Order: sequence, then structure tokens, then C-alpha cells
Amino acid sequence: MKKTFALFIAVLMLFACGQATAFAEEPAADMEEITITDMIGREVAVTPGSYERVVCIGAGALRMYSYIGDVSLLCGVEDIDNTSLEERPRMFDSVARPYMLAYGESFTALPSCGTGGPQAQTAEAEKILSCDPDIVISEYEDVEKEDALQEQLGVPVITLKAGPGGVFDESFFGTMRMLGVIFQNEEKAEKLVSFIEAERDEISSRTADIPDEEKPTVYICGLGNWGTTNHLMTAQNYISFNVANVKNAVTDLEAPGIQAIEEEKFVALGEDMDIMIMDAAAVKNIKPLFAETPDMFDTCKAWQNGEVYLEMAYNAYYTNYEIALANTWFIAKTVYPEQFEDIDMTAKTNEITQEFYGMDLADQISDAPSSFGGYQQIDTTSFFE
Repeated sequence: MKKTFALFIAVLMLFACGQATAFAEEPAADMEEITITDMIGREVAVTPGSYERVVCIGAGALRMYSYIGDVSLLCGVEDIDNTSLEERPRMFDSVARPYMLAYGESFTALPSCGTGGPQAQTAEAEKILSCDPDIVISEYEDVEKEDALQEQLGVPVITLKAGPGGVFDESFFGTMRMLGVIFQNEEKAEKLVSFIEAERDEISSRTADIPDEEKPTVYICGLGNWGTTNHLMTAQNYISFNVANVKNAVTDLEAPGIQAIEEEKFVALGEDMDIMIMDAAAVKNIKPLFAETPDMFDTCKAWQNGEVYLEMAYNAYYTNYEIALANTWFIAKTVYPEQFEDIDMTAKTNEITQEFYGMDLADQISDAPSSFGGYQQIDTTSFFE
């Protein structure tokens, strides 16, 4: 009888311990609905930490989500980001997009939430609904359309934004922090923002005391703007130049931002160009132009002196923010080699992609067809042959 009773007590205690363990493993009931203001000023009710099925739509949305969110929660992906599809936009396939290098294989298993790409400027509600998301992360920056889409889908639609300063913009920082709140990853968001700010400050501090008369004049070209461009596409307010205290060859354009200049203006600027930096995405357009007009750079001092350099394509289905940061280091090192002689671009790029993705991606970025081997000084006698 005593043995039977003892066995009963032992089983009872084991059951009780098991129940206690099970209860302890249940998530704490701390998920409360809050109201956030998204990056275009919309107030949206969300429940942080509750989302299990995520869809990202519009240029740059999936990329920015991948910096902070859990890609295993994705329940759909735009066709442009699914390399397993035969019918899809392919204009960026040759350009390194680090979020695709990091997670592209997992995207191939997901259903379509829309076509995506520069020509797809409207959310495809039916395809989104077919993925059954419980939240949508969007880069369609239109308040009325986002409100209408949210009402149609019946789930929160959260709009992201980067701002004209790209990776260094307060709006980009705000987007990271907002994603951190929604997906309960505030620590990673703050760590990433702090890293970018520290990188920016380090670059600026190294170049802050260089006298203007000692600064070479630099021309940036080939900047992506709704597709690939050529040597005439430039910017006088190029954020990487501003951060690195670089003297821009272009100073008198009427409007800010990326824009084309006339051939005559490029020729006139040529004699003062000490250094030319070319975005790798533009090479495929510049090469045939050079074949037709091999004297097109004859008036450019930088070309004649072999002071032409290749930065990585930073604009491919919106901004590659990690590459934009790496480009800033490359530009600073190119223009001010003494101040940055300790910087190895492969190591620096890996340091950056570690912060964004937790993995080294420098070699994969360099290996992309439109990277032409990575950061480099162009051999102007043979590069376009």
C-alpha cells in the first residue's frame, strides 16, 4: 500500500512539474495594441510581436525589412525578388543586391504578392490577399492609396521611407526604429543606427580639417535614377561627398538630386576634374557610347590621368543602403588616400554587411556581373574594350 501511494505521489509530482514547465514556456501575455505613426504620417494600430505572416511591397520595402525583421515570417514576395520565376522583371539581375545575396534562396519558396519593379507602381491587392498576411510593409508613399489598401486588406499597412540622405537620413533611421518596435527588435535597430552614425562621424572626422585648396575636384557619374544611366547623370548634392567633405566638380545646377547634365557642360567641366568616380551600374550604357565615340573623354583630365574609379552600384530596385555606406568609405579613401590608408575595402564591406545581415557578403558583391570585380581604379586604356 505504501509503495502504491508513493508511486502515485511521484507520478503526480512529475505531472505537476511537466505542467509548470509547459506554462513557463508559454509566451508572456504582454502583446498590447499601440498606435504608431508611420513614415508618411499615417496613424496605424499595431500589436508589436504578434505578427507571423508578413508581406513587403514596393521598391526597397523587402530590403529594409530584412535589416530588422525575421525573413522566416514572410508569406509572399514580389516577382522581382523571386529568381526561380521565368516570367518576372530582370533589370537588376546582374547588379549586387545584398538582401538577395543574403536571403534570395529562401524567397524562391514564397508565393507572389505582386510583380514589383520600377514599372509596377500600384499595389496588387488580390495577390497580397492570396498570401494571407497579417501585416503589410510598404514603400508606396501615398497616404490615400495606403489607407485604401489597408481598408481593403483588413490588416495594418505600414509605410516606410528613407529620405534624400539615404542611409544617413533621419527618415531611414526612423524606419529602422519603427520596424524594431513593430517586430520587437529594438535592440538590433538601435545597434544598426548607432553603427551607421559612428561610421558617418568617423569618415567626416578624418576629412574635416583638410583645407579646401588641398582638396581635389571630383565628378560622380552614372548614378541610377529609374534605371541605369551614363556619364552625364550626376548630382551636386551627393550625400557621400557631403559626408566625406569632397569637393564636387558640379556646383551650379538649378535643382538638387540626381540629374543629367548636357554633353557641353560635361566637356566644360572636364579640365577641372581631378578624379572621376563612376557607378558600376552605368558601365553597360557607357561602354557602347565609348565604342561609338572613343574621344568622348578626351577633354576630361581625370580620364587622361587615369584617375577614374569604380564604386559599386548602390541603386537597384531602390537604394542598397549597405553599399551606399561602403561607397562612402571608398570615395573617401580614393579622394584622400593618406587619411584612409588603413582601410581595406573588402574588410570594411564585410564589416558593414555583418552589421546589416550578420554575414560577410563582400566577395559576393564583387562577383556580381555588374560589379566588374569590385572597387577599383579603372584602366582607362582597356576597361571599355
